[in-house]
Amino acid sequence: MAKGFFITFEGGEGTGKSTQTRLLADFFEKQGYSCVLTREPGGSEGAEEIRNLVVKGAVGRWDAMTEALLMFAARRDHLVHTIWKALDEGKTVICDRFADSTMAYQGFGYADKGLGQQAVQTLYDTVVGNFKPDLTIIMDMPVEKGLERALKRDASSNRYERMGLDFHRNLRRAFLTIAEQDPVRCAVVDATGDIETIQNDIQNIVRKRLLEKGGK
Repeated sequence: MAKGFFITFEGGEGTGKSTQTRLLADFFEKQGYSCVLTREPGGSEGAEEIRNLVVKGAVGRWDAMTEALLMFAARRDHLVHTIWKALDEGKTVICDRFADSTMAYQGFGYADKGLGQQAVQTLYDTVVGNFKPDLTIIMDMPVEKGLERALKRDASSNRYERMGLDFHRNLRRAFLTIAEQDPVRCAVVDATGDIETIQNDIQNIVRKRLLEKGGK
């Protein structure tokens, strides 16, 4: 059985992550890989319950530390019950958001009220350990366009989509900073094009970084 990969998608609101994860899962299936498509927060029964606490309600419902603790509680359940089991079975796991989102949203997204990198990294080391994605695709686009897309997709919106432009601009900078700090794992993709062009870009990255280095 071919070794499975753990691939994560990151980026601001409305950047098209969910669509591109589904298309990439189809691509891997055609290459002969068994795939698990999942998301964060969520992806397991317990984590989905925590998701409802995090994404619903008033914008100021939680402070950054409380949110981060909830996110890592959900992440641990997700890892134990979904991600690690699938990887042990040789499956490729494609996840819409993972720990980089916690670093960006709770670590940096609140500007002077954020936890900072070290606090989030300490939580990561405790909860996740040395495990990390084989590849992280960071979907990038101007904040205003992403929020416009997100609101068209879901008029009710979630807590994060209702946060101000300054929050989302800081969030975009945070994801780009994460990519700069770990260029071996991360690849930034221009998410402003059409769906097919973006997916072709993603598949090219996957081929070069994963499939040509020991995959099928």
